[in-house]
Amino acid sequence: MTDMIASLRPLSPQVWVTGQVWPADMTELRAAGFTCLVNHRPDDEEPGQPSAADVGRAAAGAGIRAMHAPARGLPDAGAVAATREALDSLGPDDKAVFFCRSGMRSAAAWAMAERLAGRDAGALRDAAAAAGYDLGRVPL
Repeated sequence: MTDMIASLRPLSPQVWVTGQVWPADMTELRAAGFTCLVNHRPDDEEPGQPSAADVGRAAAGAGIRAMHAPARGLPDAGAVAATREALDSLGPDDKAVFFCRSGMRSAAAWAMAERLAGRDAGALRDAAAAAGYDLGRVPL
């Protein structure tokens, strides 16, 4: 198992979260069955990070649908809506990777988007906690 695959943490059977994903990771992600990628990092958040366009091109080249839903701090309504759109686009056999710098914003965006669909806030917090993310301060 490589470092990229080992870094993935499940939030649900279909959604996994991690820190920075690199263009070079796409072939490996696709080989592991991932079909969707949601990037919650704003461009130029820190030096050396790949742009959303570069990540998106690499994902498309590997056969992965990519979305950019940038969030600074707590995900805003636009990032949550884009995350909900990504979740709604998943078929029964699809798996998605959500990422940001550490995975925290992605976990928060996932939980907020799932809450919009009526999922129980406590169950969402528990799923995030099992993946190593404390959503206690996230308004669900």
